[in-house]
Amino acid sequence: MYDLKVIVGLIASLLVFVGYVPYIRDTIKGKTKPHIYSWFIWGFVTLLVFFFQFNAGAGAGSWLTLSAGLVCLLIFGLSFWHGIRNITRLDTVFLILALAALGLYIITKQPLISVILLVAIDMLGFIPTIRKSWNKPYTETLFSYSLNTFRFAIGIYALETYTIVTYLYPVAWLFANGLFSVLLIVRRRQLRKKIDD
Repeated sequence: MYDLKVIVGLIASLLVFVGYVPYIRDTIKGKTKPHIYSWFIWGFVTLLVFFFQFNAGAGAGSWLTLSAGLVCLLIFGLSFWHGIRNITRLDTVFLILALAALGLYIITKQPLISVILLVAIDMLGFIPTIRKSWNKPYTETLFSYSLNTFRFAIGIYALETYTIVTYLYPVAWLFANGLFSVLLIVRRRQLRKKIDD
């Protein structure tokens, strides 16, 4: 009989792919416009976090991170053809800050400090997408972010070891996805109300 954490880890990993099917479909159709900087940072950093989680004994809980990293890189690739073209100087500043923090990670070589820096880098990588979505909330697929919130919640349960190195990333993204989902809902309602008025 399989351990419950293994089953939950597999379900959370499967939900990564289920959750991003609509996102990828909407991207290819031109409805969703991924921000190339965000997806580059998320893909690269997520795979680094997986490495730290796996080495810290996260077990099945780290499979979610690996799956998410691979999907992020796929969406990064799609963003070359179907992504947002409105890249601001501020977006570039956040990309540079994220890369500078990545340089600090390389220097520290401490798993705890590295994971804290990597989560900070990921959050910086979210800023261009938040900025874009504040102005154009329909250029993101709400379902994917809502499902991400749920899958990170169950992914935390699937962790086999609970240390800051293993749980900081999924906890941060649980809240980031949840808050971003709320932002999309609120901004869409505000825009609809302006149209109706």
